[in-house]
Amino acid sequence: MSKKITHLQPSDLRAMARLATDATKGVTDLVEAMHATIVRPMGLASRTAKDRTTGLTGLVYKAVRGTTGLVQNSLDLALRQLKPRLTDRSSSFERDAVISALNGVLGDYLVATENELAIPMSFCRDGEPLTINGESLARIPNVSGRILIVIHGLCMNDRQWLHNGHNHAESLAAELGYTPIHLRYNSGQHVSVNGRELSERIDTLIAAWPQPVENITILAHSMGGLVARSASHFASERKHAWIKTLKKIVFLGTPHHGAPLERGGHWIDIILGATPYVKPFARLGKVRSVGITDLRYGYVTESDWTHPKRAQTTPLPTKVKCYAIAATTGKTEHDWKDRLLGDGLVPVASALGMHDEAEHTLKFAKTRQWVGYEMNHMQLLSDSRVYAKLLNWLR
Repeated sequence: MSKKITHLQPSDLRAMARLATDATKGVTDLVEAMHATIVRPMGLASRTAKDRTTGLTGLVYKAVRGTTGLVQNSLDLALRQLKPRLTDRSSSFERDAVISALNGVLGDYLVATENELAIPMSFCRDGEPLTINGESLARIPNVSGRILIVIHGLCMNDRQWLHNGHNHAESLAAELGYTPIHLRYNSGQHVSVNGRELSERIDTLIAAWPQPVENITILAHSMGGLVARSASHFASERKHAWIKTLKKIVFLGTPHHGAPLERGGHWIDIILGATPYVKPFARLGKVRSVGITDLRYGYVTESDWTHPKRAQTTPLPTKVKCYAIAATTGKTEHDWKDRLLGDGLVPVASALGMHDEAEHTLKFAKTRQWVGYEMNHMQLLSDSRVYAKLLNWLR
């Protein structure tokens, strides 16, 4: 057995089989739509034309879909019977990385199809989900009343805060006495969905905390910052207890006003969709979760994506000290890399909450902003200059 296979859990097999047969059905639909487009006179696009062929050709495609469905049901039954004989092992770092990336790209689809590869939200320590009750939480080493909630970004997970041999959260725990609690979540779902659930889970966490909670601090990277803002907004609306103990949030490379470099991929969808013969292939360009779309535009609340033309900027939480760290691959301010690339994903202005229209600018105090030069988006997780700022701000 190859090394890669050993990272699979027995429960992954059924979920992956379902995903594979779903993909086969999708490709069949794509090919049939292409076929139907080609046989139309001069390949003209039609708003009313169906993506299905007729006659014998249509029967062939229908048979392929039927056979695929039969294979899926047979595999599902076989693997369901096999699963009780197998035992899941602790998940490997490699497996978690792959599953997290898959959830970032297809997480909303995995939830909609009830696929077991969908990541459920949980609080974690040392890569393992925590049981949220007083007895279990009391067993956390050096548990204190200062809780540091750590939120990862798109396509990532809690274990990936360890980067280049350094972990901001663990180092802050050692030096400042915080108790770090990592969030693991499906980053392919809407930011607002994750924010609402996070707010509810933090309330449950502090209710079970084995010591009086002095304060809560949130450290968030990339999309994690949008989730943190969404959670605090929801908590304020619903008057959740934890919001009163939230004292600080640090945002590392969070696209408060979106990530235009990701947004550029949207042009591929438009270009492919405008040409009749390649229009069906636009579906491949649309393999992008709702979470990625939220990241693209910096959406935080449900109304942002349900009514995007009426979207309002959600302000930073009141009575909370908010800090923003941006990175740029440029050597100096305003050089071409700084202006065009930012940290490779997020522009400096977006990470600092700045906007051309003053009413949309997030009000970070000047003393609570910092820009790291010759640094990319991932280096925010391990750069010593970033950690020095965290130490200074979170004392």
